[in-house]
Amino acid sequence: MVLEIRLDDVVRLCKPHPCGGYEWRVVRLGADIGIVCTTCGRRVLLSRSIFEKRVKTFVTRGPLI
Repeated sequence: MVLEIRLDDVVRLCKPHPCGGYEWRVVRLGADIGIVCTTCGRRVLLSRSIFEKRVKTFVTRGPLI
């Protein structure tokens, strides 16, 4: 099953970022997923398979394109 990911989705990951934040905003789509921590602004690039394993839930969904 493929996880539908949209730009500007806010997702909650299983483990917290070292700054203490759990929520991340999706800023790049493709083979790699770019996410930005909503607490500290750190940008991280994850492969799609790793991102899908780490997502716990969607907090808000981005617009349909």
